[in-house]
Amino acid sequence: MARVGEGLVRSDLNNYASASNLQLNEKVKELMASGKQVYHLAFGQSPFPVVESARLVLAQNADKNAYLPVAGISQLRNAICEFHREFDGFEVFPDNVIVGPGSKELIFLLLAVFNGTAYAQEHWKALLPVLRQHNAIVLSDEIYGRLNFADSHCSLVKFYPEGTILSSGLSKWASAGGWRVGYQIYPPQLRPLLDAVKRAASHTYSCAAAPVQYAAVTYFTPSKESKAYIAHERRILAAVADYSYQHLTEVGVRAVKPQGGFYMFPDFEVIRYALSNRGITTAQQMCDAIFEEVLVALMPGGPAFLRPLTELTVRMCFVNFDGSVALKASVAIGLHSPLPEGFVEEHCMLTAHGIQALKQWILNQKASVSHDL
Repeated sequence: MARVGEGLVRSDLNNYASASNLQLNEKVKELMASGKQVYHLAFGQSPFPVVESARLVLAQNADKNAYLPVAGISQLRNAICEFHREFDGFEVFPDNVIVGPGSKELIFLLLAVFNGTAYAQEHWKALLPVLRQHNAIVLSDEIYGRLNFADSHCSLVKFYPEGTILSSGLSKWASAGGWRVGYQIYPPQLRPLLDAVKRAASHTYSCAAAPVQYAAVTYFTPSKESKAYIAHERRILAAVADYSYQHLTEVGVRAVKPQGGFYMFPDFEVIRYALSNRGITTAQQMCDAIFEEVLVALMPGGPAFLRPLTELTVRMCFVNFDGSVALKASVAIGLHSPLPEGFVEEHCMLTAHGIQALKQWILNQKASVSHDL
């Protein structure tokens, strides 16, 4: 006789693991709760606080408990349109916008690039003939757009408006990942697809959380407060990225200098021989050793990022610092003055200490080879 629950889960899902970054994040939090000092460079969560005005609006709308329109409230969709007109310079209309509980709910699978690079106008222009020849539909994930360090984010919508679906949300530039608000903007030519997404949404999540939608209007309404907040975020992140890049490349690590966002994708090929002497041949093994020996958490590259198994690359997040402290210090300095030398070590200490611990670990691996010789 079959037991209750037997055969409930398909065989192909029995070994379906949780997202590796979330698994590692939980492990790191457990160690930190036990009193260990862990340098968490593996999780790309914004370190900055929620904008105060948005937090107050969220509290004021905590009583909103009704189901809202599937596509999102009109105030929010209008604000999103105004936001992109202000920052990206193109016209969009609220009827072409859909809001959901995070952009992943709108399109479930999207490959992200974590090396901190950004497309420029010449890149998009070079792609245009191919896109138009094949009538391609492009899902453009621009959730890091506002965090382009040079404030030069270039949306594909400006060059290929008829076939681009813009996807974004509040989790990165707005530091509101836990609010779970994402959205997509569809061109008029893809209205049948948008209508199909709305129908699917009505059968799945129904609507994004009501109080959060009302609070999100504050974020998307351009103001001096929101513009200053973004400017301070950008320059702090740029300083931390430069610090991380400089200290790792000083010891031979190869990396592309980040142009925005939270990530680097460094290559530790420089210590391959030293690691091979220890029986370490993959990024996963290397990350395990780093975590065990110096408590620096990194996400291994390899197949998870469509890289070879034996490539010694890692996805490194340089946002392991107290964003409230860094933001307060940046505001005190003022946007009219550059951040001083030593800002990262003084106000973004956890990331700085993590980079220094990683740097010393690399030097130790090099020294082990020298001793063998």
